[in-house]
Amino acid sequence: MTKERYEWLAKQIFLAALEVHKELGPGLLESVYQYAFCKELSIRSIVFQQQVAVPLYYKGSDTGKEFYVDLLVEDELIIELKAVDEIHPIHEAQLLSYLKLANKKMGFLINFNTVLLKDGFRRRVNNY
Repeated sequence: MTKERYEWLAKQIFLAALEVHKELGPGLLESVYQYAFCKELSIRSIVFQQQVAVPLYYKGSDTGKEFYVDLLVEDELIIELKAVDEIHPIHEAQLLSYLKLANKKMGFLINFNTVLLKDGFRRRVNNY
């Protein structure tokens, strides 16, 4: 995927999240925001998968464990959605770990439970 495509998707992801936040506001369950966010991605013709299982390897060996990412956009970008009072460092560490373990270059942590969406929107990269 080209850098231009990554940046275009990043913009679309922000705009989709902004639209959801504008329509629903803060205070709802994560599952409601996930439904609405997926609807916005579909409206924008962006391909994604929900609750994607990623196998966990340790030093080249399959542990038999897996972790789940909320959304995988175009098989390249990880999106973790939250509806929490505040984003904690562990939430950001989770996203960074997912990026590294899944070997993806870009991810987003989006917390819809904020007055201003920009306060709950984080973009992180891994070897980008």
